[in-house]
Amino acid sequence: MKILVMGGTRFVGKPLVDHWLQAGHQLTLFTRGKNPVPPGVEHLVGDRTRAEGLEQLAGRSFDVIADTSGRSLEDSKGVVERTGSPNHRFLYVSSAGVYADSHLWPLHEDSPTDPASRHAGKAETEAWLRSQGIPFTSFRPTYIYGPGNYNPVESWFFDRIVHGQSVPLPGDGSTITQLGHVQDLATAMARSIEVDAAANRIYNCTGAQGTTFLGLVEAAARACGKDPSTVEIRSFDPARLDPKARKAFPLRLAHFLTDIHRVQRELAWQPAFDLDQGLADSFNNDYAKRLPTTVDFSSDAALLS
Repeated sequence: MKILVMGGTRFVGKPLVDHWLQAGHQLTLFTRGKNPVPPGVEHLVGDRTRAEGLEQLAGRSFDVIADTSGRSLEDSKGVVERTGSPNHRFLYVSSAGVYADSHLWPLHEDSPTDPASRHAGKAETEAWLRSQGIPFTSFRPTYIYGPGNYNPVESWFFDRIVHGQSVPLPGDGSTITQLGHVQDLATAMARSIEVDAAANRIYNCTGAQGTTFLGLVEAAARACGKDPSTVEIRSFDPARLDPKARKAFPLRLAHFLTDIHRVQRELAWQPAFDLDQGLADSFNNDYAKRLPTTVDFSSDAALLS
């Protein structure tokens, strides 16, 4: 199939492109040109937020459009306005961040969404694709982690553990969160275009289990080759935090757990990585290769003050 990937040279896009190259698909990548593309892949360089960049797509036709970098409805709409609807599927990386706060866990794909969420543009894109009759498959990961992660998820914990710093955690560390490995997400996405039943479906896609913050610290310590019992935990009260200080902690300060039975059932997919395996992969194949010698821990003071 002819596949257009918006993005494709960073984090989620890289393993997805690898999957499709191995399957023999014809790929076109649209990026800002900051990273190289694999041999034999067409590379369109431009800024998707500027009309002149997107004009390179005008009149082009694709079987699949995979949007790994769109954040707003306008981002994705601008692509389809120039290429027309894909012949087979529009593949979209959404976010479990679209869901509203809830007292019921885990969250399902039909759980209420929050129109005020900073990820609301992704839910709007899903709704627009459905309203336009464009066959699509959307994936809602929680926290994606693994080699190439440019967001401070696992690296935030690695930094403190490797450099012998205390790890600030909200309350008693019992808040439950959920991480999903980037390779697992890419595998599910690549698999979805081969499954007819995945058309017009939204999938939560992340790790099979949640973990408490304490459990995450312990798993991160093992990935770093450290004894978890030697890691100092310092508690902070999230209710007393200044709004700006909240951003110093990399994860949301409330439970965040989704149900993934739909994607497991309909795509015959299972995560290949549990938390320990995934964090070890991220540490050994990414973090340890670029180990920072100095890290700014000043924001921790705002959490612990």
